[in-house]
Amino acid sequence: MNRLTAFIAGLLFGVGLLLAGMADPAKVLAFLDLAGNWDPSLALVMGGGIAAALLPFALAKRRTQSLTGCPMQLPSKRAPDRALVIGSLLFGTGWGIAGICPGPAVVVLGSGNLAILPFFLAMLAGLGLFRWYESRRG
Repeated sequence: MNRLTAFIAGLLFGVGLLLAGMADPAKVLAFLDLAGNWDPSLALVMGGGIAAALLPFALAKRRTQSLTGCPMQLPSKRAPDRALVIGSLLFGTGWGIAGICPGPAVVVLGSGNLAILPFFLAMLAGLGLFRWYESRRG
């Protein structure tokens, strides 16, 4: 049941990314180009996502189990630390250069567009490098 729930949630997320234009690097770069021909539509998508998540996260904080019976796993840290700041800077830089981030990259690859493959492979390499670093840092 948990895998089916995860599949349905991922499918809905992917369809939402496609419909919102988040899987279109040109649209994302137009959103990030504040000094040029700025496209604010993705700000509305992000704001809508945040607004839609407020109530479920508030309810999740009060629970010890998810609706599927799994343990609730919410972040315990509240304050930003060095790793979060550095990770955010790396993520934002990559997003600004490529116009795509990990979720939409999976959606684009799943649609059969192999032009995203170099980004996807670089993303996997980055994930592997991070895991290796964290395992050594221990």
